[in-house]
Amino acid sequence: MADIQVTKLHTLTGHNDCIYALVEGCDPRYFYTGSGDGMVVEWDLLNPKDGKLIAKLPHSVYALEVDLKKNLLFIGHNFEGIHVIDLENNKEIWSLKITDQSIFDMKAINNELFVAMGDGVIAVIDIEKKSIKKHLKLSSKSARVMAFDKTKSKLAIGFSDHSIKIINTKDYTPEQLLNGHSNSVFALGYSPTQNMLVSGGRDATLKFWDTDSFLQTNNVIAHMFAINYLCFREDGMFFITCSMDKSMKIWDANEHKLLKVIDKARHAGHGTSINKVLWSTFNQTIISISDDRSISIWKVDI
Repeated sequence: MADIQVTKLHTLTGHNDCIYALVEGCDPRYFYTGSGDGMVVEWDLLNPKDGKLIAKLPHSVYALEVDLKKNLLFIGHNFEGIHVIDLENNKEIWSLKITDQSIFDMKAINNELFVAMGDGVIAVIDIEKKSIKKHLKLSSKSARVMAFDKTKSKLAIGFSDHSIKIINTKDYTPEQLLNGHSNSVFALGYSPTQNMLVSGGRDATLKFWDTDSFLQTNNVIAHMFAINYLCFREDGMFFITCSMDKSMKIWDANEHKLLKVIDKARHAGHGTSINKVLWSTFNQTIISISDDRSISIWKVDI
């Protein structure tokens, strides 16, 4: 493996339960976390020790999304719906009860919010009208994760039925069905620079898909247990995965090769499942969140 230097810069605490949700702000200096304790917290990468409470909800928060154009933070409130925060004033401006299911992921695309839910439905919400525009029933099992291909206006959705479905965001039509995983799909990411979709899940494998042909181009046994999430660095050269096996791994996006393992034994990493990772576009640090109720910020020299 490559000689990559990893330094833990900060360990942030304050959540009282497992941390599930992580998203970068409109200003990437800030990021947001959501937890089983119902708290949503804003963190400042220039002053990371002091988190600011943005919302406190009665149920757990698995999903957060930021609308970069409108400066809005969407909170997925399990068994209820969504809450919308104006980040200019850090105030809730509207909410919408849309489900009695868990909300696992959200994507703001143009004037619509796509919401992935535990009953296999994708709810499409008109952000301007603050109302549900469409329900897309795509599976009998949970819709767990989404990734958006801006160049082709395609939304990839990973399901607990082991499949990945690709829909056209302009007319909501299903266009591709990708089968290959042997268990739930939890992680999806489009390369910023290649015609490539990477997927991972409970089967602990990474699969690489060509986004023109939708053929699988590679398959890598990547972790010991479930892959919970993956995130590309903004230049597309590398991506990072995190797992239920308590480790994070950095990969060469071109060669599909493992470059670095970050774990508790070698780097004082997380002690339990790592649920999400973010490769910051502000300063290229890596942010990780875990069932151990902590957030870690890592400096990586590649």
